[in-house]
Formats: sequence, C-alpha cells, structure tokens
Amino acid sequence: MTPLERAAKVGESMFAVDVAARETMGIELVSVEPGRAVLRMAVKPLHLNGHQICHGGFIFTLADTTFAYACNSYNRNAVAAGCSIEFLKPGQDGDVLTCEGVEQTLQGRHGIYDMKVSNQKGEVIAMFRGKSAVIPGQVFPEEVQA
Repeated sequence: MTPLERAAKVGESMFAVDVAARETMGIELVSVEPGRAVLRMAVKPLHLNGHQICHGGFIFTLADTTFAYACNSYNRNAVAAGCSIEFLKPGQDGDVLTCEGVEQTLQGRHGIYDMKVSNQKGEVIAMFRGKSAVIPGQVFPEEVQA
C-alpha cells in the first residue's frame, strides 16, 4: 500500500464511524494525504450563535476534526496533545467553510499541524495549530511498517 493509499484509507475508515463530524456537524471529507487533510462544512442556522454568526465552537470543531485526519494519516493512532485557534473573521449563514490541515513537522511521537479555515471567497476565517501525540494502535489493521 502506498502512503497516499494508506492516508485515503485512514480517512475513509475514520469518517465511516465519525458520527459527530458527519451527522452533528455536517462535515464533508474532501481528502486525506500523508500529513494533510481537507474537510468542508456549510454554515447553517443551527451553527449560529447569539450574534447570528457561526459559533466559534463549530469553527474550532471543523479545524480540530481536520487536525485529527491529518495527524492520523500514517495509520498510527494520534491524539491532540494541545492546540490553539485564532478567529480572524466571522463565518456567516450560508458560508461554506473549508479547512486545510498541513503537517509542519513530525518528530518521534509528536507532530505540529496548521489548519487554515477559509470561506468560499477564499477569506481566512481562522487559523488553528495543533500538537499531536502518537498513542498505541492503528486506525485500520495493517502490518507495522519497518
């Protein structure tokens, strides 16, 4: 299995059981590659806060979910060890938010990943940085790579 095939299978395997992303959030899996993931979410009235803009928690969840797919793309279970987010522009009802997550470094058990959340106009809504930690296990059964 090539690294690209492995990453795609990780994405498919995780998304198949990711009820929170699919059903609660309405997130769509666009792609998973080694150290990279792209997910998308349409902002609906149920995502709006008291200011009638997209609740920051939903934007955070989109970024955090993208982070999860990117850092698990090697089929080594990885979880968040820490993260931060900067909100730069509000998401509006009807916006389509796309989050691209890219690995910045991976050393031993820890990786650093940056997520950029943009709207359909290409405007950056938020930037998220996450630190991952590899834990025992795999997303799908596979012989351990040497």
